[in-house]
Amino acid sequence: MSLRLTPEPSFKDALVATERPLAGMWVCSGSPLVAEICAGASLDWLLIDAEHSPNGLEGILAQLQAVNGYPVTAVVRPPANDTVLIKQYLDLGVQSLLIPMVNTADDAAAAVSAAHYPPLGVRGVGSALARSARWNRIPDYLARASETITVIVQIESTQAVDNVKEILAVEGIDAVFIGPSDLAASMGVLGQQDHPDVVAAVEHCIKVAKAAGKPVGVNAFAEATARRYLDAGVDFILVGADVAMLARGSEALAARYADTGLTASH
Repeated sequence: MSLRLTPEPSFKDALVATERPLAGMWVCSGSPLVAEICAGASLDWLLIDAEHSPNGLEGILAQLQAVNGYPVTAVVRPPANDTVLIKQYLDLGVQSLLIPMVNTADDAAAAVSAAHYPPLGVRGVGSALARSARWNRIPDYLARASETITVIVQIESTQAVDNVKEILAVEGIDAVFIGPSDLAASMGVLGQQDHPDVVAAVEHCIKVAKAAGKPVGVNAFAEATARRYLDAGVDFILVGADVAMLARGSEALAARYADTGLTASH
């Protein structure tokens, strides 16, 4: 007799289960080994990115398998708000999605629709073939699938900031995440995530989300900025990235040894 399995909690469950903000990091290397190292670091969540990272379907699957069993929640960002891609990600076993470049309530509704089976949405039915249902080893998966999925939409443009209240009102949106990098570019201050206008826009979105009773997260690598947003009430935050940590760490080694040359100690 085959195993009868229970779905694991998704990100919305992790948010409900805690009374403190959830701290996480980006996983962008495309390496299951690096993802597993990060999974064991005692952070709350990992964002496996496919928008700006070399992650295809097979790579995402391998990373999900690598982090499975560690006490961390995996969230995956597809490269676009695309119904076909979202279907494939969900069938791989992705339970928590961060959808990029959601600018309007219609964009948000499209993301929700892609993530759910009819009549709630338009997700294609392939559970017998898919890891999401563990090849039909999860009883009643089709009826329960919506319980297992978290849809987070990303606010990262001036248009999205203007529409944030309407986006938050879309049924099925579990949380919003603010991306200051693209927001800064949209505001004409490319590369200046800490520009006062960008910070003000982020804090406006945080305030609107809190008023709507929806969880809100943000990306903030600079500790002072991260602390500011935590004080503003964010429920989850990304504070680093695997590739950035490797780049800065290797540069520090070079500065200590290669740039000055190795000298013998006598």
